[in-house]
Amino acid sequence: MKNIFKKRIIIPILAGVLFISTTAFKNDFFEIAKQIEIFTTLFKELNMNYVDETNPGDLMDTAIKSMLADLDPYTNFMNEQDVEAARINNTGDYTGIGAKIQTKKDKLIIIEPYKGYPADKAGLKAGDEIIKVGNTLIEGYEDYPGDLLKGAPDSSVEVVFKRQGKTQTATIKRAEVEIKAVPHFSMINDKTGYIVLSKFNKKAHAETNYALRDLKAQGAENIVLDLRGNPGGLLREAIKIVNLFVPKNQLVVTTKSKVKKYNRTYLTTDEPIDTEIPLVILIDGKSASASEIVSGALQDLDRAVIVGSRSFGKGLVQRPKILTYGTQVKITISRYYTPSGRCIQALDYWNRNEKGEAVKVKQENYNAFKTKNGRQVFDGGGVFPDAQVGSYKISPITTAIVNNNLIFDYATKYHYSHNISDINSLKLSDADFSDFKNYLKTNNFTFETDTEKALKKAYEIAQKEELNDNIDRDYNTLISNLNTSKTNIIDENKDYLLELLTKDIVKQYVYREGLYEYLEIHDNEIKKATNILATPTTYQGYLK
Repeated sequence: MKNIFKKRIIIPILAGVLFISTTAFKNDFFEIAKQIEIFTTLFKELNMNYVDETNPGDLMDTAIKSMLADLDPYTNFMNEQDVEAARINNTGDYTGIGAKIQTKKDKLIIIEPYKGYPADKAGLKAGDEIIKVGNTLIEGYEDYPGDLLKGAPDSSVEVVFKRQGKTQTATIKRAEVEIKAVPHFSMINDKTGYIVLSKFNKKAHAETNYALRDLKAQGAENIVLDLRGNPGGLLREAIKIVNLFVPKNQLVVTTKSKVKKYNRTYLTTDEPIDTEIPLVILIDGKSASASEIVSGALQDLDRAVIVGSRSFGKGLVQRPKILTYGTQVKITISRYYTPSGRCIQALDYWNRNEKGEAVKVKQENYNAFKTKNGRQVFDGGGVFPDAQVGSYKISPITTAIVNNNLIFDYATKYHYSHNISDINSLKLSDADFSDFKNYLKTNNFTFETDTEKALKKAYEIAQKEELNDNIDRDYNTLISNLNTSKTNIIDENKDYLLELLTKDIVKQYVYREGLYEYLEIHDNEIKKATNILATPTTYQGYLK
């Protein structure tokens, strides 16, 4: 009788829970269905009745991108072209001409030919502007013009290009192209090995493993792992790379999500290569995601000294979901946490300012955590280096200079106007920097600051209100002072700009491989790393 009574109580409770859960699901489902129906009818009416011709594909593309823009910059719709680009990024393999290319509306610009690959063998160089591929002109071509360079292995394509204003032709024989995760490793000195890990694709662990074993065989007693400029990639590769230096069953990262199945704890699963070899990791403001998992985990475990400048601060994990017609959506599914429990996400996309911009987590809101040895580390703003080197306060003006390709364009100009026999002797001078500033002027570089925009708006309002003529004089004075200030900001960023110029110039003379050899001699972060590793007490001092 008691059992029957218990069942009578339990069954209604379970039914109530089921009813509540089902009702909640139905409410969500109804709201989703309702909004889709509204959008579908709106989309139909708009395309049928709008006064001018509409392009349904363009309208839908805008609608999807606008919707996702309200979330975060990593939740993205991927068309078929994007899906293929993601595949290449993850695998590191494709068939083509073997060059990094920038697409513009009327040309394809060779940014970097890969040494020994088809574009390089055909004589193409950085700065060459491809204007025709086969019988197809790039100008006016409606599809993605970069696809014209792809094709079957051993197939040939003729390209017409401009170099320093002169039109030339070349025939390129396509081939399989392998983009290495580890483009370079070598011995810096007789005891220190240097590994550059540029991306976390499917080959990242295997190539880093090979480089580490090879360097140890050459006599390396210390390792410098360079993650600068590495934007991240596959999470599992990051965990495997941490595993090279720490024991099996060690916690590396935890992911937390509102969806229970995405809550995961990731431990190392293999036997390590070396848990004792002194290790320095180099990071900068472009080291993100998987780079921050590796550097953050090894910092928390006191297994490496971190050198450089604060990392980007991306503590979010994405997963692609397959859609119809070969498309995908990449969705942010969780946040990740390093072994100490910190999330290094720097921007808050869910509490934006009045302009709708994501705000940085304020330093006073950072939370303190402890490493394995009890050292204090913080969340909220990327991975902070143990030894800070090469940290620049980058202004919007210098960012605009980079984004407008003026660093690359000047490097190309420099390459064709300077004959350098020994690239390792290159050191840009004050005269070179002055020449660069003149180059900005002659190429009509302009950057309108937020201050200028606000002043312009105020001036226009003043004119409408017919205020006195003194405003004209004051406005012109303010604009003149702002232009002087902008010139001063460029001067204040001289070291940063010269560093970028030097790297691009070196690469144009001796490819990426030669750049790494140049950095081994001249780079301040590498020098700091080797100095730390040169003395065991100095190295251990950072970890205690």
